[in-house]
Amino acid sequence: MAKLIALNKPFGVICQFSGDQNTLSDYIDIPNVYPAGRLDKDSEGLVILTDDGKLQNLISNPKYNKTKTYIVQVEGAMSDDAVSSLHKGVQLKDGNTKPAVVKIIKEPSWLWVRMPPIRIRKNTPTSWIEISISEGRNRQVRRMTASVGFPTLRLIRTRIDKWDLKDIPSGSYVTL
Repeated sequence: MAKLIALNKPFGVICQFSGDQNTLSDYIDIPNVYPAGRLDKDSEGLVILTDDGKLQNLISNPKYNKTKTYIVQVEGAMSDDAVSSLHKGVQLKDGNTKPAVVKIIKEPSWLWVRMPPIRIRKNTPTSWIEISISEGRNRQVRRMTASVGFPTLRLIRTRIDKWDLKDIPSGSYVTL
């Protein structure tokens, strides 16, 4: 039976096992598991790891259209027009994105403190959105929010297909 692990990756951790510091090996001590997809160093949240290459490909290959959901803190008061644009799909340098499911949300009450904290500007508000996409381009959500005028300050993946972050503390993992 395949090993399947859900990790809540902290900010600043590189989504690989090799390297000098701040890698998955600092959090996962199970041999022969590998991430099914990536989450960049500046992002937090759910990473699925497995020892099953076929399952890893099924989860991470964009051709299988697995939905990934994120909560995103953006700079500025997110507008309905920006949400509408994200929902329709936006033009990035590497082409149009597929339509996204997007809604403005309140800051989640369950959030952990990020270290280091995001940069705050005294006279610039921030807002939160939940966005679901079925692609996996490099830094896609960050590029999407920037393209509609709302740079990402904090990005947390909460769901990949049927797997959810649930109550996994930052830096911890559970076996599925």
